[in-house]
Amino acid sequence: MKQTVSDRFLAKIVADPHGCWIWQSGTNAKGYGQFKVDGRAVRAHRFAYELLVGPIPDGLELDHLCRVRNCVNPAHLEPVTHTENVRRGESFSAINMGKTHCPAGHTYDAENTYVTPNGKRNCRTCHRAACRAYRARQATEVVA
Repeated sequence: MKQTVSDRFLAKIVADPHGCWIWQSGTNAKGYGQFKVDGRAVRAHRFAYELLVGPIPDGLELDHLCRVRNCVNPAHLEPVTHTENVRRGESFSAINMGKTHCPAGHTYDAENTYVTPNGKRNCRTCHRAACRAYRARQATEVVA
């Protein structure tokens, strides 16, 4: 008798003492569990969420609240925007998003911050000071 996809999936999970359901089968290069459905690889945590909770809302992705990438416990998964998922993470982007002041100590707020087309935040106060210094250097080079 052939197993159902759900039975095959659930057989590859082991619970740990922290409440995580650890995926015991294949993972991708980033450590997320992978599972084959109809010959197509799907992420195990997404499969678990859709199987046990329901569809992931359009425009959202699943955040592992437990920070364990091969955990497939739907209680540890929350649908969030990509920006929120990055902000909650531990990457350089997340660290930089959490900064409230520029390296010179000026506040990153709506009035003092501009965002470049590639998404980098810059301090307007520091930018103005750099422009003044550049113009001053240019003026002294012309005179000399």
